[in-house]
Amino acid sequence: MKRFLSLPLLLLTAIMTTPANAEDKDCALCSQVKTIDGATVDLADYKGKVVLVVNVASACGLTPQYTGLQELYEKYGEDGLVVLGFPCNQFGAQEPGSESQIKEFCSSKYKVTFPMFSKIEVNGPGAAPLYQYLTSQETEPVGAGKISWNFEKFLVGPDGELLHRFAPRVAPNDPALVKAIEAALPKS
Repeated sequence: MKRFLSLPLLLLTAIMTTPANAEDKDCALCSQVKTIDGATVDLADYKGKVVLVVNVASACGLTPQYTGLQELYEKYGEDGLVVLGFPCNQFGAQEPGSESQIKEFCSSKYKVTFPMFSKIEVNGPGAAPLYQYLTSQETEPVGAGKISWNFEKFLVGPDGELLHRFAPRVAPNDPALVKAIEAALPKS
């Protein structure tokens, strides 16, 4: 009898954990995330913009990339670029702080004004849906697969399509990244 009772429970669990529009979750900007201040944001709100998604950390050798990310945001923001920072503590425990500590660090040390979000996981079973999608896609110059370290960059086009993935050591002012951003921006 126990065996028959578990089947409905399994079906109910599957229904409750599967998004109503599961087929719609198969895109870069098809999930909700929490801002660093705790508000819920629908990433679909960024459709129409070129989006640079970056997993960030405050105590990493690559942390100075915040400066370059902010410069990109300031230079191309009016043209349609938005940088989205997702703190992650999965690499060498290099983002151990709370959201308020991360926010204070980013704003005081690097004058970050681009949108920052709550700390997330980008690899493994606890990976945020956004990163589950991003890492499952074949892109250039880095293909599908796990995030290798802090400051991996994903470029999403105005239509929500994932365009490119750049390795952590690719600086925000790297010519290949800048060229990809410029090519993706709407032409005026």
